[in-house]
Amino acid sequence: MKAAVVKEPGAAPVYADFIEPTAADGIARIAVVASALSHVTKSRASGAHYSSAGTIPFVPGIDGTGMLDDGTRVYFVLPEAPFGGMAEHCIVQEVRCIHLPEALDDVTAAAIAIPGMSSWAALVERAKLSKGETVLINGATGVSGRLAVQIAKYLGAGKVVATGRNVGTLSSLHALGADVTINLGQDKDTLENAFKKVFEEGVGVVLDYLWGPTAELLLAAATRTAPDAVPIRFVQIGSLGGSTITLPSAALRSSAIELMGSGIGSIPMPRIFGAIEQMLNATIPGGFKIATKPVPLSQITEHWTDNESTVRTVFTTGG
Repeated sequence: MKAAVVKEPGAAPVYADFIEPTAADGIARIAVVASALSHVTKSRASGAHYSSAGTIPFVPGIDGTGMLDDGTRVYFVLPEAPFGGMAEHCIVQEVRCIHLPEALDDVTAAAIAIPGMSSWAALVERAKLSKGETVLINGATGVSGRLAVQIAKYLGAGKVVATGRNVGTLSSLHALGADVTINLGQDKDTLENAFKKVFEEGVGVVLDYLWGPTAELLLAAATRTAPDAVPIRFVQIGSLGGSTITLPSAALRSSAIELMGSGIGSIPMPRIFGAIEQMLNATIPGGFKIATKPVPLSQITEHWTDNESTVRTVFTTGG
């Protein structure tokens, strides 16, 4: 079969022949239709991600959409190594296959599943959002953050505050459900004052896609201005702004901030699959919007370095 194949550690995959996978007890063989390019897929392919398998050669692609042998359309996640989603066929544990709603097309489903799950799982499984609460999304101008705005509103957030550096994209978030936007490109004092104002008015949940300096400012503002003993669930999801922060111990002693992460390892896999299924079933009713760019799998090498932060590149097999 044809597939995207990583032949050397850290190298971009090439379009080449690869061994054909076969089904087994509890393992489904899938004729792949679409598989999205993502930061996680590229990180796993390079060996840098904590969940990388480390086998060479292999096919990248942590998820995708396709058909089972009986013709059932499914979304699948975490194929069995060395077979990934960026191939004509892959094999996946049957429990990791989710039936697709009839109205949801393959490209959109492949593109939206992982970034949509990141906020759905964080809000439902980790933060346990209550209807009417204010949700602040730090880093809302990327694909995941834009979906987080829409999903937070769909799940009942009373108010959504979105932060980001891209002024044009930031202003477009109001149409997706953001009530307040904060430009992270402001000087530190102005930005800190903007954060303080938001926390004074009350924030129940923070979804943080950035970490780094802006997370430090958010935590400092929450410590100084949030109402005493009122919990703020700060959920760490991504680290585009930096991998570390400096956190004074007094920030935790003098506030009701609850720090937690959301991702593989912090949520049991069956519940992550459940979050994906719930989100996929809500995509059409919720009118969730995501920008996609379908690309033939044969062009994998040329598009491997596409920036997926605003438009999701989705490799298609034509299957």
